[in-house]
Amino acid sequence: MNRKLRMGMVGGGPGAFIGEVHRKAARMDGNIEIVAGAFHIDPKLSHQMGQQLCIDPSRAYDNYEQMIARELKRADKIDFVAVTTPNNWHFPIAKAFLQAGFNVMCEKPMTMSLKEAKDMAKIVAKSGKVFGLMHNYPGYPMVKLARDMVKQGDLGKIYKIVVQYPQGWLVRPIEKQGQQQASWRTDPKQSGAAGCMGDIGTHAENLAHYITGLEIEELCADLTSFIPGRLLDDDGNVLVRWSKGAKGILHTSQVSIGEENGLAIWVYGENKAIEWHQEHPNYLYVKEIDAPLQVWRRGNGYIGAKSAAAARATRIPAGHPEAFIEAFANNYLNFGDTIRAKLDGRKPTELELDFPGVKEGVTGMAFIETVVKSSKLGAKWVKFPKI
Repeated sequence: MNRKLRMGMVGGGPGAFIGEVHRKAARMDGNIEIVAGAFHIDPKLSHQMGQQLCIDPSRAYDNYEQMIARELKRADKIDFVAVTTPNNWHFPIAKAFLQAGFNVMCEKPMTMSLKEAKDMAKIVAKSGKVFGLMHNYPGYPMVKLARDMVKQGDLGKIYKIVVQYPQGWLVRPIEKQGQQQASWRTDPKQSGAAGCMGDIGTHAENLAHYITGLEIEELCADLTSFIPGRLLDDDGNVLVRWSKGAKGILHTSQVSIGEENGLAIWVYGENKAIEWHQEHPNYLYVKEIDAPLQVWRRGNGYIGAKSAAAARATRIPAGHPEAFIEAFANNYLNFGDTIRAKLDGRKPTELELDFPGVKEGVTGMAFIETVVKSSKLGAKWVKFPKI
């Protein structure tokens, strides 16, 4: 096809954080343009956002139902929609667009419950449409390198996985002061059954699975809400038993003073270990027995020689920082190319299909529900449900 993909958005209105990240990322490679949206639950603010984005006023909609109805009548209708609302809206909006025949990119977590997630999987399969879930961290080049090192057997048998995601921004009850990002994340009606563990713990779980390919078999979780009156957890610690005998620790926090966005992972195998930090994303540390620490640096030729996926995800030369928004963009690149492949009547390549989807969404909801169940039982071991 010889045109840009036409993108619509639900959510991402004035003052929204993640919606603007999606827009910047989607447009990064010049193959996607945003042409329509229902950007806010308040129609006035939706139209205001449309004006800011220089969108045709007739395509800034009052709500997502109106957006679907009117876009279906257009010869130049959108190719896909990005759903960037609070969690409680993900399922009904994504379901409606899929059933109307549109491809969907959805923010995580995919749904509010495991039942909804399984229903979503059926809806996606029936629709035949492309569904992407925005777990952005697998989009980092050095995460892709780490995955390929594991797949190629460099580490040997995996013994242990340690993954953490500490933040400190919720150490005060700022949701009571009307802080927009805090308000909905600490509200069970909008966020779901978990707070910190649902918001960032799912990223930690997804990162560990993406790199190692291992599945959780059972876990033991202890969730805490340290801030008085807060209804959802703001800290969590999980012991994990992975498939193939691997053991691990997953811990997250949003009350760790001084921590900003400290997602990091250590994977220990029988032959080597790897370490990656989101705050220093251009480096992958590789460790061997009785040998110097190796630092693999993004953008160098030896990275591409080892991992075609890492090379595809790299845009700028070595030494120039490449990070958060680019990781979103890499998911959009692969998601968009998969849509293009289908429109052109060809099968997408393995590299093009390298983005999180509905399976990761179901796993994420199973993780949240199992963690919450374990914690409510007093930190008891609980079997992970079969997906």
